[in-house]
Amino acid sequence: MLYLAAFLISLIFSLIFTPIIKKISLKFNLIDHPGDRKINTESTPTAGGTAIYLAFVLPTLFFLPFNSTIKGIIIGGSFILFLGLLDDKFELSAPVKFGGQIMGALILIYYGVKISFITNPFGGFIFLGIYAVPFTVFWIVSVINTINLIDGLDGLAAGVSIIAVLTLFAVALQENQTAAAMLAVLLAGSCLGFLKYNFNPAEIFMGDTGSMFIGYIIAAVSITGALKSAAAVTIFVPMLALAVPILDTAFAILRRVVNDRPIGEADRGHIHHRLLAVGLNQKQAVLSIYIISFILGIIAFLINGFKVAHALIVFMAVILLVVYGAKKIGIFSVKIPYEKQSVEDSRP
Repeated sequence: MLYLAAFLISLIFSLIFTPIIKKISLKFNLIDHPGDRKINTESTPTAGGTAIYLAFVLPTLFFLPFNSTIKGIIIGGSFILFLGLLDDKFELSAPVKFGGQIMGALILIYYGVKISFITNPFGGFIFLGIYAVPFTVFWIVSVINTINLIDGLDGLAAGVSIIAVLTLFAVALQENQTAAAMLAVLLAGSCLGFLKYNFNPAEIFMGDTGSMFIGYIIAAVSITGALKSAAAVTIFVPMLALAVPILDTAFAILRRVVNDRPIGEADRGHIHHRLLAVGLNQKQAVLSIYIISFILGIIAFLINGFKVAHALIVFMAVILLVVYGAKKIGIFSVKIPYEKQSVEDSRP
């Protein structure tokens, strides 16, 4: 009942705060305007991630003790939120934004939220030692950017994130990791309330303010939950829960390497672009990705009770199936047109 109460409170807060942030965005000209490379056809308030932040942080202070872990998550999350606001307003350069993301990751690590070991599938643990810091930074920054890059259609990033954190919530309950479970359910409620205003046709966008904050919290939840478990199979859980954004990002990097293009250069080869290209409308494309993410989340939850060898087989089979599906819709196509842009084509 406590988790349900937390979910409902964060949901209600998000429903209340989002219209307020919409008005504030308009007042301070935090607006995303239509352009040649953007899917939205009308100017839309952005920085809606601030509502998600408020709906997450305020209940967190009530439902969880203000220990070192929670302090790190709130301070680091606030830093990432500020970074996102600056990016939504001034369009920060990629190096500046990337450097800020690393600083945000280091804040978490400073407060003790880090990946200290990986459970060895063949028995025992692999302690990372001096590599714990760079490994944790890599994971946090990677998750931030996978959520940021998939934010390309109305409601896409929010919906995929809800499915991912609910998967992490279910596994955290399995592993009796109460703090991770509470953080996950609070983020789910915050995103769901925002989704009411963000689903097509969107009244407000989350912007980098929201996508980076959500990615940051998901990374923190996975570190305090699944990646902290002694069970070997839990290492597959966050990778499957986030498989769509992770693989989409990996495909983008591979596609640009094959095309001899800078990794940071934009293209229209992301999964949502390709679904639109094969004839789906925005709602159909978003719902299709929701369904894929939901199926992957169910698989992640189920394999948490498998033996390692069986879980590995299922994991590899699922990844190969997703790669095959991506190939069929043209994600790897070298004929995808590129444009000279210094930032990713991820609409706030």
